[in-house]
Amino acid sequence: MHHRVPNAAQRPLSGGLGARAPGSEGLVPEERVVLLRPRTIVTTAALIVGLAAALWIVYTARQALTWVLVSVFLALALNPAVDAVQRRFGVARRGAAAGIIYVLALLALAALGFALIPPIADQVNGLAQAAPGYVEDLTKGRGPLGFLETKYHVVEKVRQGVGKGGNAAGVLGGASAVLSITRGVITAIVGTVTIAFMTFFMLLEGQAWIDRVYALVPAGAEPRWRQVGTRIAETVSGYVTGNLLISLIAGSASALVLFIMGVPYALALGLLVAILDLVPLAGATLAGILIGTVAFLTSLTAGIVVVTFFVLYQQLENHLLQPLVYGRTVELSPLAVLISVLVGAEVAGVLGALGAIPIAGTIQIVLTDWRDHRRIEPTG
Repeated sequence: MHHRVPNAAQRPLSGGLGARAPGSEGLVPEERVVLLRPRTIVTTAALIVGLAAALWIVYTARQALTWVLVSVFLALALNPAVDAVQRRFGVARRGAAAGIIYVLALLALAALGFALIPPIADQVNGLAQAAPGYVEDLTKGRGPLGFLETKYHVVEKVRQGVGKGGNAAGVLGGASAVLSITRGVITAIVGTVTIAFMTFFMLLEGQAWIDRVYALVPAGAEPRWRQVGTRIAETVSGYVTGNLLISLIAGSASALVLFIMGVPYALALGLLVAILDLVPLAGATLAGILIGTVAFLTSLTAGIVVVTFFVLYQQLENHLLQPLVYGRTVELSPLAVLISVLVGAEVAGVLGALGAIPIAGTIQIVLTDWRDHRRIEPTG
């Protein structure tokens, strides 16, 4: 892009469009002409088309990219254990160490599944069978939440809203729901198997791929970028393991309180709390609303105790557990955490909210390193 400043002969004469205003003696307006070369125009257009194509590819392959992202997080979470096996037990080959950790993780998941899946399945089935009874109590104005029907006629309003759709629409909607659920189950199975294999191969070959990437940078900058990569890996690994631990604490404590208060299906509801609590900030609140509603359907006392527990626990999690995890691993402020979670949830739903914090931490590490490098560079 070039600028051409006209000489005195090209400047506007007085009395024309470029005449000087009164009191502006000595000031001559300058005309700037921007010359765009064809090469610049072609390069800019190619960059725009390339960016649009990249965004289209990312949007089209968003499901596969989500699986890759989950696999990366799991591999980074397991990688410290692989390194520890190599250091402490003298396992020279990384493939053998990765295989040991992977098999141990699968055995731990299998043991946990055999211990928890049967009672959880029974309780989930019982909860599904009891749901019509809860709905019937609500429609007839019985139980702790019966006032919603007796005072506000919630059920009648819902029926009127559903009835506007017509019978044909209801049948088509039911068939569409069945197909959507079937497709979702198949996708979940395929995704789980794919993530399991990708995680193993990332543990096995991840370090070699990282070394290849480092080999592309200049030799003098390689130590710097290796340090940045180590910090990013520690950030993601700490976040994943810490978030899993927080969710385990939330689910176990919730199941214990529900069991003490005599709320049915305490184990299944505790598992629901643990899953929802994986979503930062909003997950615990949503879990509290759902579990509090079930507790109120059991008894008024149980509902009050459970809601009180969730309010107190969320304060403990927000002000003690999460700062310990995010403060020591990700080092993000609460405002940055909230913004990143909202943006991630808008872009990729629940998985976007899960990955938003480590991604924001990674961006912060790169920007901090760039800033520090620029400060050192002039004096180096």
